Parts: sequence; C-alpha cells; structure tokens
Amino acid sequence: MDIGTGGGFPGLPLAILFPDCHFALVDSVAKKIKVVEAISNELGLMNVKTVWSRSEDIREQFDFITGRAVTDLSVFFNLVKGNIRKKGFNNIPNGILYLKGGISDKELRSLPGKVTIYALSKFFKEEYFETKNIVHIHNF
Repeated sequence: MDIGTGGGFPGLPLAILFPDCHFALVDSVAKKIKVVEAISNELGLMNVKTVWSRSEDIREQFDFITGRAVTDLSVFFNLVKGNIRKKGFNNIPNGILYLKGGISDKELRSLPGKVTIYALSKFFKEEYFETKNIVHIHNF
C-alpha cells in the first residue's frame, strides 16, 4: 500500500517494475486519486487499485507500506502499523518502506522494532539522491 500516493509515486513505478505484485494507492484527495487511476488505466496496469481514503480508515493488511514525505516517521508508523501483515514470505521482512531525507537519531530512537537504512546515493549518482534514504521499519 502506498499511503499519500499523490501523483502515484512510488506506487505506479513499483507497479510497472513488479507486475506480479498488487498495489493499493491511497490518498485522501479525490482529484489526485482520479489522476492516478487515469494513468493506471492508460498504462493498462491490472495490479493497481486506487483508494480515495484517509490512511486511518483502511482496514486491509499488506506486506509493505510505502510513504514519501507524508508526515514524521513515528506518526506514520502509528497510522499504519495495524495494516502490516505479520507473516511474510519476501526476501526482506514485512514492514514500512519510507523515503526520507535527513534522519535524526531522536527520530530513529522513537521507532519500535528494527530499522534498516538504505542510502539511495549507493544506487543513484544524481545529486538529488545524496541525502535520500529508504527507511525500512520491521520486526515490531
């Protein structure tokens, strides 16, 4: 599930890259969801479901939940922790994958479970990615 999908990022690119996975793209702004739905339909993505809703109203469970600049990490965690399926079968543990710029030690200490940080600068050489990370919160 991609919370606060906005224009469909990262949900739409992930759906293209992983056609065998199912993605729920969620946003509380109807206009954004209509655009994402139109793009998904135009691309013929059969693995995307768009949802016009606030995150706290979603009752389904997912292996992974993505977010990008939605809110503070601890607030985001508390919003979605009940939507993460406990039992996983993937190469990495089920949890939250959050795109984040600077990360403070205080913010990391406020998170339960384990936290793995992937520096995007190791994968992308563009200047934009120098301070960007994927924060994986799992095993809580």
